[in-house]
Amino acid sequence: MAQLQEKDILGDALSTQKHCTDNYNTFSNECVHEDLRNTMLDILAEEHNMQQEVFNSMHERGYYPTPDAEQKKIDEAKQKFSASFK
Repeated sequence: MAQLQEKDILGDALSTQKHCTDNYNTFSNECVHEDLRNTMLDILAEEHNMQQEVFNSMHERGYYPTPDAEQKKIDEAKQKFSASFK
């Protein structure tokens, strides 16, 4: 029987957390009752924290490399998205 490698386990965990945050976001957006909505938002925040922990763990181990962003591209993104909210 083949065993999963650490990278595969963490990748699965990250994928699961992304799916959970999508669902809790949808649930919180569709709540009619304020108390239930607040509970969903609390759970959503916890799920985001878990997702960040898994991502950081993968990144630190080199399983999820991210290239450094060029300052020009950062500035362009800031300009593009700040213009959207004016």
